[in-house]
Amino acid sequence: MARPGRPGKMLMKSSLLFVLGAGLALSGCTLGPDYQQPPDAKMSPAWQAPFPHGGNGASLLDWWAQFNDPVLSRLQQMAEADSPTLDTALARIDSARATLTSSRSTLFPSLGANTSYSRARQAVSGSGVISDSRSGALDASWELDLFGKNQRTAEAADARIQARIDDWHDARVSLAAEVADYYVQYRGCILLAAAYDEQAKSQQSTIDLTLINEEAGFTAPGDRALADASAAQSRSQAAQQRGACALLVKSLVSVTGGEERDIRQMLAERQDTLPQPAYRAISQLPADLIRQRPDVAALEREVAASNAEIGAAIADRLPSLSLSGSIGIGGSSGGSATTWSYGPSLSLPLFDAGRRAAAVTSAEAAYAQAVASYRAQVRSAVLEVEQTLVNLDTSAKRDADAARAAEGYKANFQAIDANWQAGNASLLDREQARRNALDADISLISLRQERVRSWIALYKAAGGGWRMEERQ
Repeated sequence: MARPGRPGKMLMKSSLLFVLGAGLALSGCTLGPDYQQPPDAKMSPAWQAPFPHGGNGASLLDWWAQFNDPVLSRLQQMAEADSPTLDTALARIDSARATLTSSRSTLFPSLGANTSYSRARQAVSGSGVISDSRSGALDASWELDLFGKNQRTAEAADARIQARIDDWHDARVSLAAEVADYYVQYRGCILLAAAYDEQAKSQQSTIDLTLINEEAGFTAPGDRALADASAAQSRSQAAQQRGACALLVKSLVSVTGGEERDIRQMLAERQDTLPQPAYRAISQLPADLIRQRPDVAALEREVAASNAEIGAAIADRLPSLSLSGSIGIGGSSGGSATTWSYGPSLSLPLFDAGRRAAAVTSAEAAYAQAVASYRAQVRSAVLEVEQTLVNLDTSAKRDADAARAAEGYKANFQAIDANWQAGNASLLDREQARRNALDADISLISLRQERVRSWIALYKAAGGGWRMEERQ
């Protein structure tokens, strides 16, 4: 005789299969806007400022090698090998990767197990009864990603990994530019100090000659006072300049992490030269160039992450379905038992006083802020490049005239100095000519130093020659 069916049990199984099938079908759905790269800020199709060196179109790659300065190269290597800033950026990459792993784990079932054992003694009618108990359980659960909340969260985490990698590249570009800028400032400082030292030595010779002429009655006593004052001023300026150079050494020690003694030994090389780059220019359009900047790329990835979080917030307002099950085995001295359970769990957000709706609004506002920050940084990047190009163009136009002025004032001083020694010019005229020659020399050195620093600023403004396909 056939056993009668159990309609209730069959209905329960059918309902479970229906819920499971519907959940699996919906789990491939993701809500929220699909990401589209935000439009760049309005930019001209070409740079408005003149290109340096005629715009020869060479790339900005391999930037530091073209300085052909081994000291600069060693300082760059030292800085990158021991930089707290880079270490911090790398740690943030590891943290972002851990966040992504955590986010992706919600897309898969979780499985856990536990077991226990205990031994107890119970006194019954003056005698002790010892019993053993054992238990073990295996639990599994899986939240079906019905509307793509977990997928969108993982998408945001993935975008932020790339943003942190871009931040690391940006830190490297900034560090390299900082080292080079300190180095160029130091080289220029040494040249200026040498000019002041030379003037101080010249003034000491003037004092000696003035003393001889005064004793012979050829010059007034006031001339010696003027010579003494000028020499003291030159020594003071030389000492001040040497102090500025010492401060720059301290800065290089700090940014490279090296020993000051070693840094000073390195800097003792090439004391009379100012590093000069092989002049290169930017051949790309602004939009193409700006996108290679790591800081801009990082903000674009933040926009992508914020966009994904809108979808996660929208999905959080809708029902969620979880599947769970467990198998348990327990036993004691009196026997053993096995238990099991499984089934779906449906969560319906009915009322939360607007909390989830506010979360969607907050995510949309965060996206708008990310887009605004990205567009603002693009504009700032374009401005940096334009200003640097103007500075390079201006310094190039000034160089020839500044060199001519230095040569002219030097020749004028030499002529007046010869007349003064012959007794045909006053010491006051000679001092004025000397100051003019010194000022012209200092202006020329400072101009050429600023020009090299502008090239370094261009390297940084252009993203260091870093290319999109070089991302790690």
